[in-house]
Amino acid sequence: MSHAPGAPLMQAWAPVPQRTRTAQALEVVGIAFGAVGVLAMIALVSSMAGVAGTAVAGVLAFIPLVVVVLGIRWIDKWEPEPRLTLLAAFLWGAGVSTFVSLVFNSWFAVAVAETSFTSFGQLVLSTAVVAPVVEETTKGLGVLLVFLLRRRFFDGPVDGVVYAATVAAGFAFVENILYFAQYVDSLGSVFIGRAVMAPFAHVVFTAMTGIMLGLASRQHSRRAWLWLFPVGLACAILLHGLWNFSTMSGKYLFLYLFLQIPVFVGLVALVSWLRSLESAVIRNRLGEYARAGWLAPHEVAMVASFSERGRARAWAARFGRRDQMAEFQRRATNLAYARERAFSGRLPATAAADQAHMLTELTRARQAIHAGLA
Repeated sequence: MSHAPGAPLMQAWAPVPQRTRTAQALEVVGIAFGAVGVLAMIALVSSMAGVAGTAVAGVLAFIPLVVVVLGIRWIDKWEPEPRLTLLAAFLWGAGVSTFVSLVFNSWFAVAVAETSFTSFGQLVLSTAVVAPVVEETTKGLGVLLVFLLRRRFFDGPVDGVVYAATVAAGFAFVENILYFAQYVDSLGSVFIGRAVMAPFAHVVFTAMTGIMLGLASRQHSRRAWLWLFPVGLACAILLHGLWNFSTMSGKYLFLYLFLQIPVFVGLVALVSWLRSLESAVIRNRLGEYARAGWLAPHEVAMVASFSERGRARAWAARFGRRDQMAEFQRRATNLAYARERAFSGRLPATAAADQAHMLTELTRARQAIHAGLA
């Protein structure tokens, strides 16, 4: 096998790193539970609004979902997460979180109605206190499960935001269907309030939990999530509670302008900064391989820049090698993150063999690009 000058020779075969069967099985179970929950919620909506009303509500709810998904793809650009895991996260939010939240919120609403509070007090307690606690807890548990099952590949706050946003997107999608079907008489105003003015509301709330779990993944202590998860969950509940309170207190516009928008802008700025840190991680870790002779400096610079990646794919497309270039970029990125996980002590004893396999595959990907080219 050809290799870069000065690079150490490698064995022709190395064990392929695989995700554990337990994690895969649990993901499939999560997808099944989520799908059942979605069907149950759709059946509930259909019983209230009929098939036609449910279909209309679904189409309308799909519009903000597309916007949110595009945002998630923008965040998840460096190292796209496994589709099966993202699907499990989405269905957890869409099926498990919505169904469990509906059951508990309904039960608490009945219990609150029997108290001596005024009608407004009961509304505040149910909507601004109980609902945020229940909903953010059910969504947050979905993100926590991903963290625990994919701890080895949970690389930081960016991954936390991606999974939190995916869970929240599923939750908001089904919740929007429920609201659009329930308030058909005021559908226009409800659609503007939920889909136009606040399509990212649930994403912003649950992102607090995801960020804290992402920070936990970077800690040397494997138990860091035990105190960081509650901190993130508390922030999510607080933001959610303030948002719900604003909708019933006459302070909606004020809190929307001076809380919701600033928090959203701050989250976007934070994610942009975190993405720049991811670029630095890729550049630094691949730079180590470049100094050992496995990569050329221009390859490192290309993989660590979105714009240079695009130019490289455009160049490769002239020779019918766009897919091969994209594969090279993907494998180089995975190698950089594997190196980072090894540096932080988050890899098992097979880490060396895993990285050896990645280097072998990276070399093959480079050869596929240049094969037959003068």
